[in-house]
Amino acid sequence: MKLPNALSAVGRFLLEEDGPTAVEYAVMLALIVVACVGSVMLLADRTNESFKTSGDAIDGAFNP
Repeated sequence: MKLPNALSAVGRFLLEEDGPTAVEYAVMLALIVVACVGSVMLLADRTNESFKTSGDAIDGAFNP
């Protein structure tokens, strides 16, 4: 008997103003998270390359 109550709760959620607003916020949050993760991954790769280049230059200076 709980299934009709769950369905009516979902129906009320979709019909109220707060339902679509919550979905919009969830989509915005997901897009922001994807952008942040992508930026961090790109910066991590670039930073790693920079440290490798610097390490190779230092190693070459001490071991000609």
